[in-house]
Amino acid sequence: MSKTFLTSDTHFGHGNILTFLKKDGSLLRPGFKDIKDHDLELIKRWNSVVEPDDKVYHLGDVGFKNFEYLKHIFDALNGTKVLIKGNHDNFKLSQYMQIFKDVRATHVLDKYVLSHVPIHPYSLDRWDYNIHGHLHENKLDDPKYINICVEHTNYTPVDFEEIKKRSK
Repeated sequence: MSKTFLTSDTHFGHGNILTFLKKDGSLLRPGFKDIKDHDLELIKRWNSVVEPDDKVYHLGDVGFKNFEYLKHIFDALNGTKVLIKGNHDNFKLSQYMQIFKDVRATHVLDKYVLSHVPIHPYSLDRWDYNIHGHLHENKLDDPKYINICVEHTNYTPVDFEEIKKRSK
């Protein structure tokens, strides 16, 4: 049986992500010698949990550099991929449609609204939870917000069933 996974803010090809700092001054993404090492490790971790028949919702900020590089990365990743567009996803829709089955602004799964940026608290009333990215290592102090940026998931997509179990 196929599974559904979620991930966010992979930033493939974005060399500067390796220089970003947390509030405490430590590296946001330590342990990578360069962006190629980073990208290869994220591919390895993705494919270690996602099977070819699984679905992956990527909640934005997929990658930088150039589209050919990004397409090469996504061709190596298992699963059927759906993009919830992030603020740094600036390629043309026709390009994203070459690597994603669908591209959306938001999506709802079982009373969980998926978005890149956390939705406004007043809008959350119609859903039980907001699964989002964008904040990297930061978290909102509200259990209805679930940050699945790779910094919170060991750089690995998370099974939606596991998220549901943990959030109930």
